[in-house]
Amino acid sequence: MAQGKVRYAVLGGGEISQGAFMPGIAASDNSEMTALVTGDPKKAEVLGKRYNLKVYGYEDYETLLNSGEIDAVYVATPNFRHRQDTVPALEAGIHVLLEKPMATSVEDCQAMIEAAGRGNAKLMVAYRLHHEPGTLEMIQHMREGTIGAPRTFSSQLTQDLNPKNHRALHGYWAGPVPDMGTYPINAVRHLFGAEPVEVSAMSDNTPGRDYTCDDSVTVSLRFPEGQLAQFYVSYATSGHNHLSVVGERGALFSRPSYMFGPGVSIDYDLSVDGETTVHSPGPVEQFGGQTDYFSHCILNDIDPEADGTEGLRDVRILEAIEQALKTGQPQSIEPLEYRERIQSDQVRRLTPVEPPEVISVETISGD
Repeated sequence: MAQGKVRYAVLGGGEISQGAFMPGIAASDNSEMTALVTGDPKKAEVLGKRYNLKVYGYEDYETLLNSGEIDAVYVATPNFRHRQDTVPALEAGIHVLLEKPMATSVEDCQAMIEAAGRGNAKLMVAYRLHHEPGTLEMIQHMREGTIGAPRTFSSQLTQDLNPKNHRALHGYWAGPVPDMGTYPINAVRHLFGAEPVEVSAMSDNTPGRDYTCDDSVTVSLRFPEGQLAQFYVSYATSGHNHLSVVGERGALFSRPSYMFGPGVSIDYDLSVDGETTVHSPGPVEQFGGQTDYFSHCILNDIDPEADGTEGLRDVRILEAIEQALKTGQPQSIEPLEYRERIQSDQVRRLTPVEPPEVISVETISGD
């Protein structure tokens, strides 16, 4: 590691890499980029020059992993590629920061966790909001019982997705439930401090939209002590996102609740015993923050909070939703004890970085 900095390769040159991770890493003092893996010659040329990176094709990925030029890989390829792109890195002893959802099956999640063990490498799933101040403040309020025992959660997360985007062309596991539903699933688990035991789901498709997945889905979750949660995700509406929790003494409402960007603050209203207070922690660099945290874990040999087990716990719920949509029947989920791992020292308040121009992201490859 050069000068106490973790050296990252970026695997995949899609929109999230170009518009968020690659510029955001500059906000961190303990992280730097040294390489890019992409199959797109235009991105190779432009991004290589923009960030002074050594560029590799996917066919040379193994060469990069054994080159001694990197310590970690940020994996932002399409969901169905996560296992094949992550396991070789972990087995080579290269740490992995993996975009969510972790994989397209619990089996793949387990394979990655095992590979991390074999390679003695750290695996962290990129739950950037686990390092965002407003999100952690909301979780702390719920832990402290500020609004009383929670009874219900609701959320909407929607966008108007170009039908040519790779997420529209690869079925359920590229569709809105894994792509966007992971956010409310992860949020409600930590706001309730519990794991769901049952899921049901309904879907519909918007006329004139040529997707290979259901473009609009509503999901209901039941939790062990009677709490109920519901969320709606869609690729075929205007962009919108919020969440709310209603408890026995009050309510919590957040909008925006999942977004990122230079001007985005995860704000929330807290209503207790009829009085409402407004909380606005302000914008932070979310991608740089999560990378800074992961690099801190690498440099200090700390197990990251959002480990493979955290990612697997969301994927098992995504699998159950898929079955509920296929069968039209509620699906039971194995009861698990909640792990209270998120802590306030994970927060990173880095100055937001302005995103650069994004190069040709609307491709069917996702790179």
